[in-house]
Amino acid sequence: MTNSAIRVRGLRKAYAGVTAVSGLDLDVARGEVFALLGPNGAGKTTTVEILEGYRRRDAGEVSVLGSDPARPDAGWRARIGIVLQSSGGHDELSVQELVHHFAGYYPDARDPDEVIAAVGLDEKRATRARHLSGGQRRRLDVALGILGNPELLFLDEPTTGFDPEARREFWALITSLADGGTTIILTTHYLDEAEQLAGRVGVITGGRIVALDTPDRLGGRDHDHAVVRWSEDGLQRTERTATPTALVAQLAGRLGGEVPGLVVSRPTLEDVYLRLIGQPDHTLEVVS
Repeated sequence: MTNSAIRVRGLRKAYAGVTAVSGLDLDVARGEVFALLGPNGAGKTTTVEILEGYRRRDAGEVSVLGSDPARPDAGWRARIGIVLQSSGGHDELSVQELVHHFAGYYPDARDPDEVIAAVGLDEKRATRARHLSGGQRRRLDVALGILGNPELLFLDEPTTGFDPEARREFWALITSLADGGTTIILTTHYLDEAEQLAGRVGVITGGRIVALDTPDRLGGRDHDHAVVRWSEDGLQRTERTATPTALVAQLAGRLGGEVPGLVVSRPTLEDVYLRLIGQPDHTLEVVS
């Protein structure tokens, strides 16, 4: 599959007899931004570590950029980039020193100064890593992850601890990388992040992919009933309906035009995700 960056068939992994990944299948196209979602213990981290070549599988077929990550060579390693959930070390080196140093590990590294500029750290070139803010340190992590000009980039919980402004800036950076053709595998607990960045989302639980689609269609989200809320006779009323426009028109006619407290909403990605992993749906029941 020449257009496939990742191809997985029947992936299995167990620890001391406890199954972590159970017959997982997955395809990710080149140039795609794919988000893998799942609760802790669902098999998400194990799957990603196998794809990165850091953990061996028990069974199954895995191809990443046309090679088996269980038998990587230096050339394959240089084609992928990894941004871990947490990083550390080299705190006494400046941004410029770190990026220039690590550029020497890659046979076809991007220009270090261009990478520093690309991640928005131009004004922090001379700043030691230990003096960077959380968001700036994450940008440095990304700089090191993309320094080798990778075809495939793994991002593990990339914006944990970010403030809202830093998250938005980081999203813009990742979007620019994707626009440049980099394939990106994203794991995150932030559902709005997955919806913003990913072209497709996979939900893993019990070691299997239980749903896979675009964020707006995941788990039949595009066909789910809308929830209409309004105030009437001093009470807050709620109704699920497949025809919200008709219901609102009916309410407007009954209530003389304006519908007090009117809110029309469809299930969010978070609502669908919680349903898929077996968490209860807390949406209000019909009370009209």
